Parts: sequence; C-alpha cells; structure tokens
Amino acid sequence: MNRGNIELRPANVFDLVGGMETFRRISNAFYDRVQPDPLLGPMFPGSLHCAREHLALFLAQFFGGPQTYSEMRGHPRLGLRHKPFQIGQAERDAWMTHMRAALDDAGIQEPVLTPMIRYFEDAATFLINSKDQYQAPDTNR
Repeated sequence: MNRGNIELRPANVFDLVGGMETFRRISNAFYDRVQPDPLLGPMFPGSLHCAREHLALFLAQFFGGPQTYSEMRGHPRLGLRHKPFQIGQAERDAWMTHMRAALDDAGIQEPVLTPMIRYFEDAATFLINSKDQYQAPDTNR
C-alpha cells in the first residue's frame, strides 16, 4: 500500500500512527476488553500491568519503533511464549475482535489500518495450537 511516495511497511507504521503513546492506547484498549472476556480473561489471572506494557513494546518494535521489547525480553518468539495457552479458532477470533476494537479506540485509520489488521490476523492464526486448529478454506471446489 502506498501513501504518496511512502511505501507502507511495518517498519514505518510507528511514526505514521503517532509513536509509542498510540501503541500504549492500543494495548490498554485491548486488555480492557480481554480482562472481562469469558474465553480470554482466564488466560490472564491477576494484574495485566506487565502484559499491557509488553504488548505495547512488542507492537511498537514490530511496527518500526524502538527495540525496547527485545532489549528487555529477548527475541519475541511468539509461538514459544504462547505455547502454554490453549488457542483454538474461538480464542483466535475473540482475540481479533478485541484487537480490531482496540485499533478503532486508538483511532487507527488508513493507510495503516489494513496492514495492521492483516498482520494481526496472520499472527493470531499462526498462534492456534489446539486440536481445534484453523482449517483453511478448501479452494479446490
């Protein structure tokens, strides 16, 4: 996707959305929805303070911001970090519902909205690890 002469890649989204404060707003809006969610909330017992900060730092880094997440926590290793959680299609879909709403709350708009949603959809699908795994649509029909 193009915005004038700017090629829109994850590496330059950070500045386009307004920097670190925007990623903190996304993370807070996301966890405000996750905490009371009957499916996802139990995965996060206790305080979500650390989870909120880690998500904000991870997203900021992925989308072109400072490397603070890796400096503090090492390589993101999303699959390994999420392995303890049973993630099926229902959990993936609930996660996406909350993330889309968080993006709306944070005021994320085009041209960055579509690439961000695409990343979140791909990452959420990648993290499915339960026997209720995602089935890609049959394109041979």
